[in-house]
Amino acid sequence: MASIKIDIWSDIACPWCFIGKRRLEAALAQTDHEVEIEYHSFELAPDTPTDFEGSEVDFLVKHKGMPAEQVQQMLDQVTQIAADEGLTYDFSALQHTNTRKAHEALHYAKVHGKQSELKERLLRAYFIEGKHVGRIDELVKLGTEVGLSAEDFSQALASETYANDVTQDIEKAREMGISGVPFFAFNMRFGVAGAQSPQTFIDVLNRAVEEVGD
Repeated sequence: MASIKIDIWSDIACPWCFIGKRRLEAALAQTDHEVEIEYHSFELAPDTPTDFEGSEVDFLVKHKGMPAEQVQQMLDQVTQIAADEGLTYDFSALQHTNTRKAHEALHYAKVHGKQSELKERLLRAYFIEGKHVGRIDELVKLGTEVGLSAEDFSQALASETYANDVTQDIEKAREMGISGVPFFAFNMRFGVAGAQSPQTFIDVLNRAVEEVGD
């Protein structure tokens, strides 16, 4: 059976990326296609400080220039959509932060065969548990939970070993015309922008398999 490579550009601070991840997983559960998934870095707000003073509402009011009431309505809507996918978002506890180090962490995890596990752990920590995912010590704690070596992981993050890999991912996204996330590329031939329905993912998977088989 043909194997499909799915390259996913996303950001830890993107609520739709977690929703999209669940919808893709639902699609994969309904098919028997063999897939390989690789996550790539994308920063929605690279100018965000590591320790942002304020709530998620405060950040979005400043970042998007929207009134607080409208922002709250938007977050309530996303929370409900996430709940439909089995995700219990808690924006009141969320600690907004710069995600650069989290992306470096994911590149480290990829090298050590734990990228998918760490991606899930970081998204859950950020959106559901209210953990800080911008500091090295917190990232190392989360990394050890998925089987990464604390000492080696900490050293890699402190020395910015994978900083250039993050930059290359972002530059690749720019070359491909990706301006928002999540973005899914199937065999780098078929693209899906946004957290689409499981059926959309199934349809694209089938097209990718058909092309490989031709």
